[in-house]
Amino acid sequence: MEVSHIPAGYKPRARLLSGKTILVTGAGDGIGRTAALNYAHYGASVLLLGRTGSKLEAVYDEIENAGGPKPGIVEMDLSIATEDICSSLAANLGEEFSCLDGILHNAALLGDRRPIESAGYTSWQDVMQVNVNAQFLLTQHFLPLLQQAPTASIIFTSSSVGRIGKAYWGAYAVSKFATEGFMQVLASELKNTSKVRVNSLNPRATNTGMRRAAFPGENPTANPTPQDIMSAYLFLMGDDSAGITGRAFNAR
Repeated sequence: MEVSHIPAGYKPRARLLSGKTILVTGAGDGIGRTAALNYAHYGASVLLLGRTGSKLEAVYDEIENAGGPKPGIVEMDLSIATEDICSSLAANLGEEFSCLDGILHNAALLGDRRPIESAGYTSWQDVMQVNVNAQFLLTQHFLPLLQQAPTASIIFTSSSVGRIGKAYWGAYAVSKFATEGFMQVLASELKNTSKVRVNSLNPRATNTGMRRAAFPGENPTANPTPQDIMSAYLFLMGDDSAGITGRAFNAR
């Protein structure tokens, strides 16, 4: 797989995302939280989707206190997301917003890190539900709103182990391979018929709760913070990446 990189020295212009409405999944913590704050800082109305209301409310308050556009809260547990739930959500948001300018698919489960031979099927199903099935449902049901935008961006969160398989990463790695495949198929389908661009972004080693869970013996401060990699998230979500689709990016 050929991997692309964000333009060297990229600096987003002020109000890059002004007037845009962007949905961020997993917006209560880590990279999702930081991306939501940055999108709001650059002018977007951000829809904060996550399973823990108190965390989403804290992000909401932080955006408002910083003077950003009023965000929205979508409290939703992707582990139990169904077609009916996602369809209703899209319909409800469609009544409030004329279009959707972007989705950052950030929410994910790590699951068990163990050999395939001893992997638990329930854990496997849980990871696939959140990391693959739920993002399929959200993407499918929000496509009509995305296609109403002048240009729109879908960012799928990838991983190094979703590009080159690695022992003991089990369902998580397989789910990220599926994410890359989903990105490629969707980008190919939309390339000549839509202004919706679709790319994947691998944040690489970043100081997040998931990274600390996966590598408990690692010094977390040796890795960059989510804020350190935000230029990639801004480039792919903003119009500076217009026309770029079907590509696998590294954040650094």
